[in-house]
Amino acid sequence: MSRLQVVSGKGGTGKTTVAAALALALATEGKRTLLVEVEGRQGIAQLFETEALPYEERKIAVAPGGGEVHALAIDAERALLDYLQMFYKLGSAGRALKKLGAIDFATTIAPGVRDVLLTGKACEAVRRRDKQGRYAYDHVVMDAPPTGRITRFLNVNDEVAGLAKIGPIHNQAQAVMRVLKSAETAVHLVTLLEEMPVQETADGIAELRAADLPTGKVIVNMVRPHILDEEAVRAAATAGRRKDIAKALTGAGLSGPAKLVGPLLEQAAEHAQRVELEREQRAALEALKLPTYELPLLSEGVDLAGLYQLATELRKLGVDAEADAGTDAQ
Repeated sequence: MSRLQVVSGKGGTGKTTVAAALALALATEGKRTLLVEVEGRQGIAQLFETEALPYEERKIAVAPGGGEVHALAIDAERALLDYLQMFYKLGSAGRALKKLGAIDFATTIAPGVRDVLLTGKACEAVRRRDKQGRYAYDHVVMDAPPTGRITRFLNVNDEVAGLAKIGPIHNQAQAVMRVLKSAETAVHLVTLLEEMPVQETADGIAELRAADLPTGKVIVNMVRPHILDEEAVRAAATAGRRKDIAKALTGAGLSGPAKLVGPLLEQAAEHAQRVELEREQRAALEALKLPTYELPLLSEGVDLAGLYQLATELRKLGVDAEADAGTDAQ
């Protein structure tokens, strides 16, 4: 069963929105999910229309059926302080290091260590159990860095190998990788039906597979409905059909219909061209041999109500059932 759901994607594809909707979808029927942010953008707080998230787990939403979505904005500096306290019992000495700027220096100068701290906090939540031995969260959803950095971000063991070959940091990296490379984890990539996002998705999946990280699903976001294809546009553009269109416009009460036929056909042609380009991108995604979900474009934008709508779409697609059943590890 994949309990850690990592969501990445090219910038502008809506990966944070999809991660939030996925957390809601997985929290149905009384389940608990933790939605984790690692980039410090407070995008989750904006989507759920709440105040900025602190460095603590906080309930931010109730899902259909009474489930709960909790959220955590992981801060690398605070995570390092927790780490120093856990392994070295520094206490007030750790806080003194922060004041001196040593904590910021450590997380900036050694990005591999920073990623260990960020991923380690999420993996700890995956493994955590309550006093009755039950998992604290049914699923943990991570709003991860963009596709171009996701493999390096998750492959923390390789990143710290040159920094620490033994000791607590090495052991922490090993523990993190045991979760990230197991069936407990699935890495989903969000894309659009456009050439650049699809190509970056293909490259990202190739990198994940090369690193033996488990790929999950491809989620196509902001899909627009198809109204006309090229054949319909060609038929409409013939002389006889142009007259029929003008008559239809007249019947609708529009004046000067002949002047409107040309612009309407131009828009129809643009639509048909987009449909064909999207067909090509779907074929490219099919070649990746991964399950693919499609989420509709919300014309009014994504507010809190829209987020719940996307969660409903994901449930219709069976994302909650498939997450419980597990995903394919490459």
